[in-house]
Amino acid sequence: MKSDYQALILEQAGEVLTIRMNRPDRLNALNPQLVSELRDVFQSLYFERSVRVVILEGAGRAFCAGLDLKEPSGSQGKRSIEQGLDNQRSIAEIYVAMRRCPQSIISLVQGAASGGGFALALASDIRILAEDARMNAAFIRIGLSSCDMGVSYFLPRMVGMSLASEYMLTGRFITAQRAMEIGLANRVVHGSELRREADAFAEDMLHATPLGLRLTKDGLNIAVDVSGLEAAMAIEDRNQILTANDPNFAEGIAAFFEKRKPNYS
Repeated sequence: MKSDYQALILEQAGEVLTIRMNRPDRLNALNPQLVSELRDVFQSLYFERSVRVVILEGAGRAFCAGLDLKEPSGSQGKRSIEQGLDNQRSIAEIYVAMRRCPQSIISLVQGAASGGGFALALASDIRILAEDARMNAAFIRIGLSSCDMGVSYFLPRMVGMSLASEYMLTGRFITAQRAMEIGLANRVVHGSELRREADAFAEDMLHATPLGLRLTKDGLNIAVDVSGLEAAMAIEDRNQILTANDPNFAEGIAAFFEKRKPNYS
């Protein structure tokens, strides 16, 4: 993996990659450098077989406070529609890449996760929140639409239209406790326990075969949008035949019966 990032810190331990947004003085707000590096790292993961689980976190007291409005990209100064669309798409591609990459993504959210930071949490597969976490679709509070960075896609699918409407039309904050109540958070823990909880999730995920874990994320993403039961089951049938014919399948069965950690090739 590339390691010469300026706004990110990457640490790989075995098959788990930690991506740490490293602008703590700006609450890890998205400036052009951070946007470029997040997009690059998530796009590069698609063919990266040495990584099976990604943990995304923010340095300091916040996860990500959204777009850095003090940077040039946050300014609504004079620019053409084409330039505006290019800039918008350069950020949006982060979230597309997060859903497309085959690795499971665990977000550790402490403090603020607003706007684009909220979207980073939503685009992840697992969300572990600290007790002080506060998330919101901040776009609408600065004169924009809350339909941004995939929020209008992710949020209704997670919490339903009624609750999504409440939080997107108002920009109200969702506390960690409320996120747990409505199914937006997988766990809420003390800030000091975030990493341990993430490591436990990662360890369980790594008991799956590499292909099984990859195709489960792929199948879930497809099933969310398919037209009905039979279409979803067609994808499931494909995935089961592929994984059953994978050489690692036998090792997975053996490890299960022998009550040990699997050793996949």
